[in-house]
Amino acid sequence: MKSILEAPFIVDMTRALDNMYSHGWDERNGGNVSVMLDPAEVAEYLDTSLVLRRIPMTFAEPALDGKIFIVTGTGKYFKNAKYDPAANLGIVRLAEGGAVAELLWGFTDGGKFTSEFPAHIMSHAVALAKSPDHRVVMHCHPTNIIAMTFVHSLDSREFTVDIWRTCTECLVVFPDGINVLPWMLCGTNEIGVATAEAMKTARMVVWAQHGIYGTGKDLDETFGLIETAEKGAEIYMKTFGHPILQTITDDNLREIEAGFGVKAREGWLD
Repeated sequence: MKSILEAPFIVDMTRALDNMYSHGWDERNGGNVSVMLDPAEVAEYLDTSLVLRRIPMTFAEPALDGKIFIVTGTGKYFKNAKYDPAANLGIVRLAEGGAVAELLWGFTDGGKFTSEFPAHIMSHAVALAKSPDHRVVMHCHPTNIIAMTFVHSLDSREFTVDIWRTCTECLVVFPDGINVLPWMLCGTNEIGVATAEAMKTARMVVWAQHGIYGTGKDLDETFGLIETAEKGAEIYMKTFGHPILQTITDDNLREIEAGFGVKAREGWLD
């Protein structure tokens, strides 16, 4: 059997976590990531019949029963994952209608998955129903996205359009926009349900005064999605309060639609 530390899903995960930490998006033990894995690929590195522990979930998602995920651990620092993947990450399989997570590898110090894993599972289910290519849920704390939630309305359309106006690539990368939730207590099923509902119409959901959730087909795509939104938010915050002499207009946004073959979310352009 191949060495699991050389598995692409371990290498890609630790690299992504290190990159997120380096960007300043995941201070201390902030943020969490989960990736749905191909069972056949996992079986090249693990005996998937061997269950190390059974960890109860606080939410059951029958649609994902039997699915395997690599997920960050609760209380873990992203910066440490590359040095000790087995302590900071875990590979789990949902069982009993999604009510239990079977630990197949990792969490060697007795830990378990992030407290927001149930919220991830809810979003995974919604995103997978929209696209069979979906694999990743990524949560982090980008500084400028968070800052915007203090000075901007939390109306999803207004929030998105003002970011679309900051640089050309924003509409190209996320024409489906960003949905914004008001402040809610994190780590609860309630915020997970609200996030999953918001995921039905967008691939990114902002938690006001907290951070962002993003979904995608792989870690690079999901990271790039959030990175682009954060760049737009940074430009917005750097220009906020200054006289705006020129901007990307609605007509310019329609030019972007035509030029790049994308379509802004229905009804979100005047």
